[in-house]
Amino acid sequence: MSNELRYRLLGRSGLRVSEICLGTMSFGNQWGFGADEATSHQVLDAFAEAGGNFLDTANKYHGGETEEIVGNWLQAASGRRDRTVVATKYTLTMDHGDPNAAGNHRKNLVRAVEGSLRRLQTDYIDLLWVHAWDPWTPWEETMRGLDDLVRAGKLLYVGVSDTPAWVVSAANVAAELRNQTPFVGLQIEYSLLQRTPERDLLPMAEHFGLSVLAWAPLGGGVLTGKYTRGDASDSLRKQGNDAHGRTAARNLEIARVVDAVADELGVTSAQVATAWVSAQGYRYLPIVGARKVGQITDTMGASAVTLSEAQLAKLDAASEIELGFPHDFLGSDRVEDLVHGEVRRRIDARPKPV
Repeated sequence: MSNELRYRLLGRSGLRVSEICLGTMSFGNQWGFGADEATSHQVLDAFAEAGGNFLDTANKYHGGETEEIVGNWLQAASGRRDRTVVATKYTLTMDHGDPNAAGNHRKNLVRAVEGSLRRLQTDYIDLLWVHAWDPWTPWEETMRGLDDLVRAGKLLYVGVSDTPAWVVSAANVAAELRNQTPFVGLQIEYSLLQRTPERDLLPMAEHFGLSVLAWAPLGGGVLTGKYTRGDASDSLRKQGNDAHGRTAARNLEIARVVDAVADELGVTSAQVATAWVSAQGYRYLPIVGARKVGQITDTMGASAVTLSEAQLAKLDAASEIELGFPHDFLGSDRVEDLVHGEVRRRIDARPKPV
């Protein structure tokens, strides 16, 4: 399988990244699950051989072991680091006894980046994600700190994960006004089981031209068919999905619709669920993880899956959510008539930006 994946521009930057991003949270054993280093390197090899060049990791994963595994792989072949877009994250605590070993303030930022550079065995990070919103640190401090590290050459781009839309909006506007480095990407949970970002996060991302990196596109494995086709074997994973509500009756029904579409196309359920994320638009990039080579090979097959309009409509209907106030209110015919007048039906609206 050689050079099957295509590439897209990340956000409003010129950086070329593969249409599927490899998530590495399953690399390591410190959390009691995951792939050992040899298997992790096999997964990375398979991804790279298919044209994948975009890796997502974090300093928190397996207490830093994941970054070490990725760093060893990057150094194992000449030119591999240069050809790979490496994204990592900071925010989450690395020392539960140290109040400054967590959060988005300058001290944790600098210390986290230095640690990641050491574990990844590199002198720069292509993309640093703010891992989660820290309400105790002013976003102005975070943006200035990130910009300083970009100017120092330790970071090339910055992105934001798991943060309210209003915070991302305020931060990017301030960065643009102050000639600081803005966020180029938004990382969120997004799948057929989790569509609530459509209320505010996704419209915000479209406005700012952010790429959307969707984690858990398979809904914790629920959308792979393992719970609907009778082959669930990972009891620990199922317990976690039960606790998070992912195996609720409605979600299993959504999974069955995914299975039905997969059967129509003669592909796997995982490929359909991943292809649905990509089908949402140019800016949407699924993050897929794997503990085995067969898993990453299967999921990457989503790049060759084209969902028809009828199939997309079927999947959307099964998983649609209520947008809630004010979206449903403003979108009603009565209110649109009040805002624009009935003549609105004769106005050709401005097309959305690509």
